[in-house]
Formats: sequence, C-alpha cells, structure tokens
Amino acid sequence: MTAVTAFTVDGEPLPFVPGQTLAAALVASGRTAWRTTRGGRPRGIFCGIGVCHDCLVTVDGAGGQRACLVQARPGMAVTTGEGDDA
Repeated sequence: MTAVTAFTVDGEPLPFVPGQTLAAALVASGRTAWRTTRGGRPRGIFCGIGVCHDCLVTVDGAGGQRACLVQARPGMAVTTGEGDDA
C-alpha cells in the first residue's frame, strides 16, 4: 500500500501520494479548475508540462508556481485563485 500524506489548499487538507505534483493531487481529488480568466472561464491543468500558465498557484507565499511542475510535500500551504500570477 502507498503512503498518503497531505498539504493544504486554501486552508483545507488535501491528501497526496508521494511523487505526485500539486496538479496531480488536485485532479485526483476531483478538482479540475482552480483559477479563472479575466472573462470568468475556468482554468486548471492544461499542458501538464510547464509550458502554459493555466495551473498557477501560490506555494508557501511564492506566487506564480506551476502546479504541474511542483512536487507535493507534506505541510505545504497552497493557495489558488486570483493573484497567483504574481
């Protein structure tokens, strides 16, 4: 059996399997969008390889992090939504 641990997303714990990226853990939990465009269209993981900027999140206070590239670690504080492109 694979060990499961957690990080927080917008203050809520989110379990993940070691080796998962933040985006993989978000999608595994059923969350496919965590940002919106200026026009209100949902955005989440798109390319999955760090080329686009659709999956941006803030990790431990550092904005503009691509969720598809950041490996999940126990205790990380991740926030989503507007302002994550900073």
